[in-house]
Amino acid sequence: MYLVLIAWLYVTLMMAVAEASSPTGTLFGAIMTFVLYGLLPMGIVGYILGTPSRKRAIKAREMAEQAAYEEAQARKSEDAAASAAPDASGQPPAAAEHRSVPPVRKEP
Repeated sequence: MYLVLIAWLYVTLMMAVAEASSPTGTLFGAIMTFVLYGLLPMGIVGYILGTPSRKRAIKAREMAEQAAYEEAQARKSEDAAASAAPDASGQPPAAAEHRSVPPVRKEP
């Protein structure tokens, strides 16, 4: 793909040199020849031919982001499950509190 682009740019460069070195040619005409016959069309062709590789790169990036998201969600659910289980921290249970206020009862 790139060989054709480079070859066409070489051809247009030689056209521009011929335009500039011609007795009736101008430097502005040579620059315009190179830009309008070489750079502009080959830029468009290169962009169109590079579309499949850009799509593959975008899809690979999206897949990597999805995998990272799923891994984070799995890690978050593991942490939530571990914290929801009783005594999952491995610490001994707390001692019973001493009640200084007696429970309130109804009067008979």
